[in-house]
Amino acid sequence: MNILLALIPISLLLLGAAIWAFLAAVRGGQFDDLDTPALDMLREDDKPAPPPSPQDRESP
Repeated sequence: MNILLALIPISLLLLGAAIWAFLAAVRGGQFDDLDTPALDMLREDDKPAPPPSPQDRESP
């Protein structure tokens, strides 16, 4: 029963830390745009990759 005297304040501190982290993420704009990042990886690049430069090629 004495363990509850330690566990209840610890759990309240953890709850407070979780609420603080959530509010910090909301204020920081973490949840402003949830759809675009998921769709970005489905888009195809219109530009082809640039050709490798001569410095990147190794001579034999």
